[in-house]
Amino acid sequence: MDMQLNANSYSPSSASESLRSLIGHLGTVDIRQALIARGYGYHFSIGAFSTPITGGGAGTILDLDQPEGVVSIPAGVAVMPVRFSVQVQHPLIDTDSDETEILVAADRANAWYGDGTYTTEEVYNLRTDIGGHRTGGPVVVASAFTADLTIDGTNDPTLHLELARAVDVAEIAGVAANAILYKLDLVYEPVNAPILVGPCSIYLYWGGTAATTGFAQGQIVAFPSGLIKTLV
Repeated sequence: MDMQLNANSYSPSSASESLRSLIGHLGTVDIRQALIARGYGYHFSIGAFSTPITGGGAGTILDLDQPEGVVSIPAGVAVMPVRFSVQVQHPLIDTDSDETEILVAADRANAWYGDGTYTTEEVYNLRTDIGGHRTGGPVVVASAFTADLTIDGTNDPTLHLELARAVDVAEIAGVAANAILYKLDLVYEPVNAPILVGPCSIYLYWGGTAATTGFAQGQIVAFPSGLIKTLV
């Protein structure tokens, strides 16, 4: 199933406006915050209330084609990350140097094809007076892959941009009962955000040498890519 979306299927604000007119005076207003105010900001969560999802494609180590989350960006849409936050729950440690890690990365050339076995996540506008939730655009968010996804029905994604990573290595001090564990989470709030122009995708992974569970939350701004030139 091809999940490429129609970039004109959403329009919180008139697409004829330039980004300069949307954000007002560039010297005093953060671009992303101004876009959120105009209805171009979106939020999603992975993991439900107190129920996390298991990392590593419902296994252990990171699995390229079974991510814990994907934000698929269609042609005609541009996305700027605002905030990605991932929290993992340490697994049962029984081996010295057991590793747990989190990775946020982007395929800069390909949207997700729409295949695999997964959970579709709701995408909410960051302005609470706009709509309810949108599972159909401007981006598609899915999580908890337990069967391989592709970019075209055959090929795996390529992680061109590693945006953020966190790694923890366990020390059991001789026996598992003495395991020393630290809190592991990752917050990615770029000061100079990349502009990801569709078709492309953002992937979230977590896992380790032992099964690892976790949660994630994401905030982005998404707008018609034809407006990029009006940023400056």
